[in-house]
Amino acid sequence: MTEKINYKIDSNILKNYVEVINSVKEPMSQIKYQLSQLSKPMQEQLKGINIMSNAIKELLIKYPDKQSKIFTDTIKQLMKANNGMLSTRMIEPLNISRQYLSIMEKNNDIEKVSRGIYLSPSALEDSYFSFQQKYKKAIFSHMNALYFYGMTEEFPYNYTVTVPQNYHVFAVNRKCNVFYVSDDIYEIGITEVETPSGNKVRIYDKERCICDIIRSKGRMDFEQVKKSVKQYIQSKDKNLAKLSDYAKKMGISKKVMEMVGMYYE
Repeated sequence: MTEKINYKIDSNILKNYVEVINSVKEPMSQIKYQLSQLSKPMQEQLKGINIMSNAIKELLIKYPDKQSKIFTDTIKQLMKANNGMLSTRMIEPLNISRQYLSIMEKNNDIEKVSRGIYLSPSALEDSYFSFQQKYKKAIFSHMNALYFYGMTEEFPYNYTVTVPQNYHVFAVNRKCNVFYVSDDIYEIGITEVETPSGNKVRIYDKERCICDIIRSKGRMDFEQVKKSVKQYIQSKDKNLAKLSDYAKKMGISKKVMEMVGMYYE
C-alpha cells in the first residue's frame, strides 16, 4: 500500500505569512533584497516570510523529487489561508515560479481573474481586496470609505482612493477617482476593515474621511458631504479630539471646525 505523503504546512505559519505579505506595501523586489541582507531592523518584520520559506525548504529536502507537488500544494494552502485568493506577490519571496500558476490554471485548479490575481474554484472574487493587492499604496477613502462605515447611502460604483503624490499608475487613474496627497499626510488615519468576504483592506478611519470630504468638497456632491458630516457629529463613537488633530496636520482646521460647528449641539 502506497504511503500518503503529507505536504501540509503548519496553519499558524501560513496565517502569519499571509498577514505579513498582505501588510507590506514595498515592491517585492525590495522585500526580497531586504531578506537577502538579513539586516537586524528587518528580521522581526519579515520573520513570517523566513519561517514560511524554511518550512518549504524542509519539505524539499525531505522529498527532493516532489518539488512540483510541494509547490502546487503550497499554493493551494496559501489560497485557503487567504480566503480563496492569491496574488503573485505571495509566491515571489518563496521562490515559487509563476509557471506553477499557469499549470494549475490549465488544470482548472485555480482561476485567473485579473493580472496577478487568482481564485480557487470555490471562492468568490472580493473586488476590493484584489484591487488593493494589485495597488498596494491605494487607500480607500472619502465616500468610498464612509460607505464601509455605513455613513453614506451613496453606493460607490467606482473606487475612490488616496495615493502618495509621486504614485502614478495609469491603471489606477483609469479605474478610480484618485486623490493625490503629500507624503506627510498620506498615512494619517490609515486603518483596516473587513470586506463582506472577510478580507482585510486598508481604508482611512472616520475622522480622516470627514477631513477628506470637507477638504475636497469641490470635487464631490456637497449635499452628500453635509449629510455625512451631520451623521458623524450625531454619532456616539465620534472622536472630536482626533478630528481636530487630523485637521491641524492637514492644514484645514478652520474649514473643518466651521462645518462641524454647523451641526454640533
